[in-house]
Amino acid sequence: MFSFFKKKQQPNEPSKAIPTQTAFFTKDNEQLANRKGELGEYKINIQLDQFPKNYKHISDLMIENAKSSTGFSQIDHIIITPYGLFVIETKNYQGTIYGGKDRKTWLVNGKFKMMSPLVQNFGHIQSIKNVLEPTYRDYFISMVSFTKRCTFRIDEELRKISSNELVVYDIELTEFINRKIAILKLQNKEPFLSDSEIDSIYQTLTKINITDPTLRKQHVENIKITKANDNKDTKNTCCICQKPVSEKVKSFCLSNKKFNGQIYCFEHQKVFK
Repeated sequence: MFSFFKKKQQPNEPSKAIPTQTAFFTKDNEQLANRKGELGEYKINIQLDQFPKNYKHISDLMIENAKSSTGFSQIDHIIITPYGLFVIETKNYQGTIYGGKDRKTWLVNGKFKMMSPLVQNFGHIQSIKNVLEPTYRDYFISMVSFTKRCTFRIDEELRKISSNELVVYDIELTEFINRKIAILKLQNKEPFLSDSEIDSIYQTLTKINITDPTLRKQHVENIKITKANDNKDTKNTCCICQKPVSEKVKSFCLSNKKFNGQIYCFEHQKVFK
């Protein structure tokens, strides 16, 4: 009943704009991002549950990693199959994703910088390799899964099933894993891993998985601190290719509104023309 008496917005009354472009880069929307991230993880888990029973998967695996800035690595998903270990990093961004295999920094909508998810996942894979037998080290496939709310502008190689570094949409994750396994079956007469080896790897990772909520919370807080410190460091480099630029180019970019406070080398300035 109370809604009937609420003041209606007049036709010429300006409506309040809702920022969408930066929805996942502000503190005000952190809880919303977390909720959507959890939903994305749930969707991935449902897909991984559909694989054969002799495949084993672990989600939200956190293990020690001395080379990490926080001392730990937190892996979103890993599925252990007879033809390889698929380590999956999930991303919940909206917009156009610009990136490449050899780029340390990727961009969202050409403005917001993110660490290359391939570099990030490489660190995760290395931390897993350190706790497993050396014989398994050649069987890893790195996968980065983005929600369908984004569009890829990335190296074509990262979409080719022959690559051991794949970038996919979450809705096609199962398809890519099955296609990759199918190719490996054709190329190899025997599977890389027996059922007993799959189970042994699964048991090893499950045992070392850190479940202490205090350590997990501290890990997340340390990541936030590291990101904040990185953002404070303004270097004279292109935000896409990391190529050094002169003070003149830097000043030009920072004074030009279309670059939105980012620095671009001459080649990548052409994107905005």
